[in-house]
Amino acid sequence: MVMLDPLANALATIYNNEMRAKPEALIWPASKLIMNVLRVMQREGYIGEFEYIDDGRWGKIRVRLLGRINKCGVIKPRFPVKYRDLERMPDWLRKYLPSKDVGILIISTPKGVMSHREALQQRLGGVLLAYVY
Repeated sequence: MVMLDPLANALATIYNNEMRAKPEALIWPASKLIMNVLRVMQREGYIGEFEYIDDGRWGKIRVRLLGRINKCGVIKPRFPVKYRDLERMPDWLRKYLPSKDVGILIISTPKGVMSHREALQQRLGGVLLAYVY
């Protein structure tokens, strides 16, 4: 099996398990990017605890689900976004989120992976990775 986008696979796994009301999701292969995206989702209250499991190969991540995710996914292609674009709430923000104060966009910035609200507070731009609501 060839995996082209591990982040997309991880978010699809979380979404599928969430829709089936499972208590947890098992994501593999694990990566630092996936762990950072999960940290943002945890800070925003979309998922519970998660742990890395070293299986001697790629590693796995067990994520506790809280039933708070309606939809999540990656943003492809990964658009670069400037701070000024985040401020103005352009069309792509409306494209991925259902309403003004519902959900988050996850952005990779020079200071790490964070939600679009945190990027606005720190006046940072970056690359759009994913959305969750």
